[in-house]
Amino acid sequence: MQANNWLAVSALTMMLAVGLGAFGAHGLETLISAKQMQTWQTAVLYHFVHGLALLGLSLAVLAKPELAFRGIKTGLLIGLILFSGSLYIWVLTGWSWLVFLTPMGGLIWLVVWFSLAYQAWCLTHHQKQN
Repeated sequence: MQANNWLAVSALTMMLAVGLGAFGAHGLETLISAKQMQTWQTAVLYHFVHGLALLGLSLAVLAKPELAFRGIKTGLLIGLILFSGSLYIWVLTGWSWLVFLTPMGGLIWLVVWFSLAYQAWCLTHHQKQN
C-alpha cells in the first residue's frame, strides 16, 4: 500500500477510535455491565495507542520513503482488528469465543514492536558504519 493510503487508513483508524470511545461512554453506559464497560475502555485505549503508532509511522514514511515500515504498519492494523475488534464485538454480542482472538492481536503487537526496535537498531548501526 502506498504511503498516502496508509495515512488515510491511519486517519480512519483514529476517527473510529474516537467514535467507538464516545459510543461506549454515551451509548453503552446504561446497557452493559461494569466489567463490559471496562473491557470496552481497554479496547478503545489500545485502539488509540496503536492507531497513533500507525499514524506516526505513516507520517514518517511520507517524510522518508526509504523507511517503508511495510510489515510494521500491516501488523499494527491486524493486531488492532484482532485485539480491539474482538473485544468490541464481544461486548456488543456476548460471543465469548471471540476473546480467543484478543491474545493473538496482542502477540502480533509484541512481534511488531520488537521488529520496529530491531529495524531501528539496524538503521542506527548501518548509519554508524557509513
